[in-house]
Amino acid sequence: MQLRPMMQLAAVLVLLSAGGTAAQTELTIWYHGAGNETESSLVNQVIDDFNASQSEWKVELGSFPQESYNESVVAAALAGNLPDILDVDGPVMPNWAWAGYLAPLAIDESRIAEFLPGAVGRWDGELYGVGLWDAGLAIFARRSVLEANNIRIPTLDNPWSGEEFDAVLVSLQATGDFDYAIDLGMAWTGEWYPYAFGPFLQSHGGDIVDVEANMADGALNGDAGIAFGEWWQSVFERGLAPGTSQDGADRETGFLDGRYALQWNGNWAALPAVEKFGDDMLFLPAPDFGNGPKIGAASWQFSVSSQSENKEGANAFIEFALQDRYLAAFSDGIGLIPPTSTAAAMTRNYSSGGPMEVFFELSREQATKRAVTPGYVVAALVFEKAMADIANGADPADTLDAAADEIDQDFESNSGYK
Repeated sequence: MQLRPMMQLAAVLVLLSAGGTAAQTELTIWYHGAGNETESSLVNQVIDDFNASQSEWKVELGSFPQESYNESVVAAALAGNLPDILDVDGPVMPNWAWAGYLAPLAIDESRIAEFLPGAVGRWDGELYGVGLWDAGLAIFARRSVLEANNIRIPTLDNPWSGEEFDAVLVSLQATGDFDYAIDLGMAWTGEWYPYAFGPFLQSHGGDIVDVEANMADGALNGDAGIAFGEWWQSVFERGLAPGTSQDGADRETGFLDGRYALQWNGNWAALPAVEKFGDDMLFLPAPDFGNGPKIGAASWQFSVSSQSENKEGANAFIEFALQDRYLAAFSDGIGLIPPTSTAAAMTRNYSSGGPMEVFFELSREQATKRAVTPGYVVAALVFEKAMADIANGADPADTLDAAADEIDQDFESNSGYK
C-alpha cells in the first residue's frame, strides 16, 4: 500500500527529529573483571569503538567480581536472564555449552586461524569461545644459580627429562643455599591445581579424564597416573618443595628473595622477576616426563548466550574485538599472552627481544588444554583434593582410585554429559 504524500512527509520528519537514523539495538555483555580498573578500561575501549563503528548495535557492559562471576551466570541462566555476550573461563566452557547456556559462535574462522590453541574454545565439534589472550607457565630460574651448580639450561627443543628435572631439584636442595629447590605454588588453591599440576600428569601419560572414553578410571589412576602420584608425593617427602601449609606471602616473594631456587609460575608473575634479576632471569620450558613437555592452556574467552535475541550483533562484537590492536592492548595492559604472533610483535613484552617473548613460544609449543568435557568442573575439584592429600602423605594409588571413582560417579549421574 502506497503512503500518501503528506504521510510520507510526516514519516521523514519523524526520522529527522530522531536524528536521522534508527536507534541502535542494545546488547548486554557480562565480564568477570570488576575491580580491575585497567582491564575494565580496555574492555570499555573495545565497546566504545564497536559502538562508534556501526549504527545497528550498541553494547552495554556489566561487570562482576571474578570470585562470584560463575555463580552469577549460573543463577541468571536458570532464571532466563543471561546477557547477549559473556566471558567464560576456558575449561568451564564445555559445561556451560552442555548445560545450554551458550550458542555456537558464528564468526569468520579465518580470523582465528593463527590463534594460540588455548585461546580457541571448541566442544562437541562446535566453536563456543574465543579469547583475547592466554596464560602460560614456565620454570622460573636464575642463570647464575644453574651455572654455579653445573646444571644444563634446557630449551624448547631439548627440555629436561623427568629424571633430569628430579636430579636438578635434588642437586639444588643439597647446596643448602635455599629453603627449597622449587616452589610449586601449593599456597594457591582452586583452579591452580589442575592448571598447574595436571600437565605433569599428562606428561606422564595420564589425565584427569579420558575424554574419548568419557571416564577417569584408567586415565587418572592407571600406571601413568600412579607413577605421577608417587613422584608427586616424593617431592614433598624429600623436602624439595613447600607443601600445602605454604604461606601465601612466601609464594609471592620466596623466589624473589632467593629462598626458592626455582619456581613454577605464570607469565603474570614474570615482570617482577625480570625487574629484580634482569638478564640473569630465565623462563624455562616444562620438563618431559615421557609423553612430551606440557603446560596449561585456555583462559577467559568471549561467548554468545543461547538466550540472546540478537546473536548476529553479539557475534559481530566478538569478531570486532579480535583485531590485533586490541589483543596487543590487553597484553600491554594486563600482562597476558597475546594469541597471535602479529599482535605479540606489537607489544612491549612479547615482541622480538622482549623480556617475556619466550612465553608465546611456550604456549604455542607446550600448551595443553585441561580435559575438554562438561564434567571438568567436578573433576577439577576432585583432582585438587587428591593432589593435596597425596602431598600430605595419603597413599597415591588408593587416593587416585577413589578420585577416579568419584569423577566417574558424577559422569554416570549426568548420563555421561551427553
